[in-house]
Amino acid sequence: MSNDLILLNLLIADRTYRIKVAPKDEEVVRKTAKTINDRLLEYKTQFAGKDMQDYLAMVLVWFATEQNAGISQQMHTDHITDRLQNLEKLIDNSLENES
Repeated sequence: MSNDLILLNLLIADRTYRIKVAPKDEEVVRKTAKTINDRLLEYKTQFAGKDMQDYLAMVLVWFATEQNAGISQQMHTDHITDRLQNLEKLIDNSLENES
């Protein structure tokens, strides 16, 4: 399994991290690192005078919030889909009983 992994050097917050990932995940990991660095730069511009740990904490809160919002939206969508399927069954049953 470890033979299937590739080594990446990621620069995040002015530090280099060497990580191993599956080749299929390389693009996502690189895009995630870019998103983190872009957000860090944005926060450094907006909140001058903080240290890197503060910026990293802000990015972490932002990233976790984005993830949780996506999960909440998916749960909401799943709930609506379930309700629509139940309504469809009720309509189908009603139409069958009329026949």
